Amino acid sequence: MMSTTAPRSVTVEEYARFRADGYLIVRGVLAPEEVAELIGHAEDLPPVARQRIHMLHRRLEIHERYLLHPRVLDVVEGLVGPDVLALQTMLFLKPPGTPGQGYHQDSYHIITRPDTLIGAWIALDRADEENGCLLVTAGSQAEPMYPDADESWGHGGDRRLAGIEAVAHADDPDESVNELARVAARHPGREAAAVLEQGDAVFFGGHVLHRSHANRSATRSRRAFVAHYCDARSLVPWDDEPLAEGEVGNARHILARGDSHLPYARPRWVA
Repeated sequence: MMSTTAPRSVTVEEYARFRADGYLIVRGVLAPEEVAELIGHAEDLPPVARQRIHMLHRRLEIHERYLLHPRVLDVVEGLVGPDVLALQTMLFLKPPGTPGQGYHQDSYHIITRPDTLIGAWIALDRADEENGCLLVTAGSQAEPMYPDADESWGHGGDRRLAGIEAVAHADDPDESVNELARVAARHPGREAAAVLEQGDAVFFGGHVLHRSHANRSATRSRRAFVAHYCDARSLVPWDDEPLAEGEVGNARHILARGDSHLPYARPRWVA
């Protein structure tokens, strides 16, 4: 089931806002019937211990279809295109009482060279501060990519800059140990709650500092479908499954729009 909705072009004002703030909220990316389909799918999944499920687009048609949703790709193409490589999907479930995720930069985890990473975070439930919506630090896209103090993890980061700080415990919600908190402190008053209704999306670059708090609601989940993309002409030395030494992952990721001189995969289900 896919709603027949009009294309979603990015305006000049939206493009400028994305470049200035590092993120852009777009209302009504998914139609109500599409949100209902994804919620029904989430409720049909077998019980899982994790509240974040990765890369189901390689196993399930529905995840590939929403990874390649035309209106999502319209926005991504407008912001980082015209050539778009689709990299990852995640399904967040976050029922009441679930903890949040501390400050992090997505390019720390998903490496692209040059770094053109962009995330699309689509609300399946209303997301607000009570149930742990995304909190985004406007302007932090100008920060470099901070490397991991523990190099054995193979995370992204720019070690060429003189004096750059390596960080420990990125993602940890405890700000006393998450060393990206001191970077966020350089942007006082610029953190914004991405309050979204069902079907709304927030698009954000890979350097943007973001986090979420625990779901404090007694009754409401905060489910979301999240996808990541990059310019299809960036090398991607990353995949959710291990790569051989020196191997790049481009051939495993789907060319969603445009063309590329690099290897890429084709969709399995979406024509």
